[in-house]
Amino acid sequence: MKLYLVLAMRKPSFDDAVIAPHIAFLNALDAKDQLHLTGGFSDGTGGAYVLKNIETLEAAKAIVAADPLALHGSSELIIHEWNTR
Repeated sequence: MKLYLVLAMRKPSFDDAVIAPHIAFLNALDAKDQLHLTGGFSDGTGGAYVLKNIETLEAAKAIVAADPLALHGSSELIIHEWNTR
């Protein structure tokens, strides 16, 4: 199974108002069985999530582009195809 690691690092202009829409976005991915893991960093600098059941890196990028964190420019989102063992 291909997995895609998405690092979401907060920008200085981060707005807490984007948290609820981001969580709703993640819940929608989970409902479609496309979310493997998610969580925030303990230091408050951001978090990460892992996508699953996505065919290509391009498809993963398209999904992440719809994340409210990206749409509002609150976080820098970095996507990696993740080879786990």
